[in-house]
Amino acid sequence: MKALVQRVTEAAVRIDGEVVGKIGPGLLVLVCAMQGDDDALPARLAAKVARLRIFRDDEGRMNRSLLDTGGAALVVSQFTLAADTSRGNRPGFSTAADPETGARLYEFFAEALRAEGVTVATGRFGADMQVSLVNDGPVTIPMEIAAAG
Repeated sequence: MKALVQRVTEAAVRIDGEVVGKIGPGLLVLVCAMQGDDDALPARLAAKVARLRIFRDDEGRMNRSLLDTGGAALVVSQFTLAADTSRGNRPGFSTAADPETGARLYEFFAEALRAEGVTVATGRFGADMQVSLVNDGPVTIPMEIAAAG
């Protein structure tokens, strides 16, 4: 699974002009399931995201996690993280998981993050969404976790 994690002061996702998910300080997490990803990966990725130390401590260093700060997460599916731009000018997405698997692993990830103790808002898998955010820092961290083997 791939994720792009952005530290935010606020973020929201809209579908057809309606806000379906919104958070204050925390993380915007764009998530993509890849071909070959299994049901164990969402929990592993959620544990890493919840503990990722990218929030400022009292000395201004990135030393605190989402769990330490009590921040929330806005989780949005984003198959374009699977983009292959190695040939031509049009990205290919053949390494992304099929939609059924992608939806299942996206939901598993959001639930696993909740199980870590994080307040989670979500977008809607497969929908045309408009995401707004105020990136804090800016801090943007790409993450990837693969199946063992």
